[in-house]
Amino acid sequence: MEFSFNLNRTANVSAQRLLPNAWDFVAFPLIIGLIAMASIGFHQTLAPMSTLKTQVISLDPAMLPEYAMRTTLRMLAAMIASLVFTLTYGTLAAKSRRAEKVLVPILDILQSVPVLGYISFTVTFFLSLFPGRVLGAELAAIFAIWTSQAWNMTFSFYQSLRTVPNDLDEVSRGFHLTGWQRFWKLDVPFSMPGLIWNMMMSMSGGWFFVVASEAITVGNNTITLPGIGAYLAQAINDKNLHAIGWVILAMTVVILAYDQLLFRPLVAWADKFRMETTSSGNAPESWLLDTMRRTRLIHRLLMPAGVLLATAARIPVHLPLADTKRASRSERQSSTLVGDIIWGILVLVLTVYVVWRVVAYVRTGVTLDEVGHVFVLGLITLLRVVLLIAISSVIWVPLGVLIGLRPALAEKIQPLAQFLAAFPANLLFPVFVIVIVRFHLNPDIWLSPLIVLGTQWYILFNVIAGATAYPNDYKEAAKNFHIRGWQWWRKVMLPGIFPYYVTGAITASGGAWNASIVSEFVQWGDTKVVAHGLGAYIAQTTAAGDFPKIILGIAVMSLFVTLFNRTLWRPLYAYAESRLRLD
Repeated sequence: MEFSFNLNRTANVSAQRLLPNAWDFVAFPLIIGLIAMASIGFHQTLAPMSTLKTQVISLDPAMLPEYAMRTTLRMLAAMIASLVFTLTYGTLAAKSRRAEKVLVPILDILQSVPVLGYISFTVTFFLSLFPGRVLGAELAAIFAIWTSQAWNMTFSFYQSLRTVPNDLDEVSRGFHLTGWQRFWKLDVPFSMPGLIWNMMMSMSGGWFFVVASEAITVGNNTITLPGIGAYLAQAINDKNLHAIGWVILAMTVVILAYDQLLFRPLVAWADKFRMETTSSGNAPESWLLDTMRRTRLIHRLLMPAGVLLATAARIPVHLPLADTKRASRSERQSSTLVGDIIWGILVLVLTVYVVWRVVAYVRTGVTLDEVGHVFVLGLITLLRVVLLIAISSVIWVPLGVLIGLRPALAEKIQPLAQFLAAFPANLLFPVFVIVIVRFHLNPDIWLSPLIVLGTQWYILFNVIAGATAYPNDYKEAAKNFHIRGWQWWRKVMLPGIFPYYVTGAITASGGAWNASIVSEFVQWGDTKVVAHGLGAYIAQTTAAGDFPKIILGIAVMSLFVTLFNRTLWRPLYAYAESRLRLD
């Protein structure tokens, strides 16, 4: 009798665990809403291309919720693609010395190529994949947004893999982890705090070029996709300040939404991957993550997926690249001189071929005098970028450390920083154009702040990530030894955040070159203000459709960015890897 009673009680408890609780009723509408939003967005991409010509962008504020939904879906799709690219490309660059010599310079070049450059040469390909369907244009827009997100995340992941502490590396070898197991048990968790902060920055950075991504030009035809970027472009053309105000409000709502529903839960979840032996004082919190953990039915439904992912991470798959220790140590010893020579010859031949094809095409519409003129414009833009990055570093490094060491403050600053980072320069065009024209100011000076408006946040976000990931036991040791003032900055904090700062500075400088295209050539209605620089040159030649000059401008910009990275940032990367490791 007692056995039967216990059996019934166990059955009742098991049945009760399958019943939803109050937290399930809070979480279910959120999940259903996200699924419905994704379904509606996917259904709209299958519509015929002719619908884009009949649906003119309306400045009615009632249309903004739909436009915001479609822009958000594009940016989320680009974010997922960027994450896959980051994990693949970053791992290859960090684990293979030979691949690193090619992949890292390519990454330098890719981040310097303007979004307009990608759109000019890739949109036809995507449209041909799905002829007559909106999906082709949507993929072209997603690809353009992806180009403004992927490079920053990849640099962050690459930097994390290159600076995994030696003791953690030895522990992974002591447990005989395969390459696949090490990747998911060590590499990804160690890089997660910094990667998530860079995902925030990449999402915000996507807003900076959302106008160019949603207004696609193919030949003489312009394809305008419904979205916040297209709404903003129409408002600028019509000089409608009320519509711009509505855009700012819509952006604020969207940024707060994905801060609360996506990034804050990720930051709180990634806190468990902090490298420390003592607990942090104030762990970041997320009401959404707490709600999902308190649910009963949803938790049970998601449990099989979690078990499946955990099991997949433990599969003893041997990956040659991931099984090596660090490219700078073990691969240097194992590689042969003959292999290095063959690899170097192949890379050289491919580089010479690409340069020859580019020069042959550019010579059809460009003279030597034009090339010299473009190099002078590049030097002018280089001067602007260097000065602005230096000023931004002086301002945001100490503030980033202050925010990163205080999780409660970081939670409050996080949405504000995302909003400021996402604030497109286009929204300030009216102010800058009106002030410059009204007071007869020099555009070469007064348009410069627009360059760093959206890129300075790369430095702030990476410094915050570095301060957040700084081990708590190191901070306690510095406190016990009474290390304060400038000595604390020089001996404790600056070495700890330096690898993160270099990552932020690289992406900020690359983003600044990209931003110069929309910052040195500013338009408000029919009024245009132009500064001397390479960005203005690319913007003007793109508007004119002069492809040889477009390629010349992009090639010179890529050359400047690559040389600048190789002469300054790469040596700093190497110094951070060899001297400033948290071992």
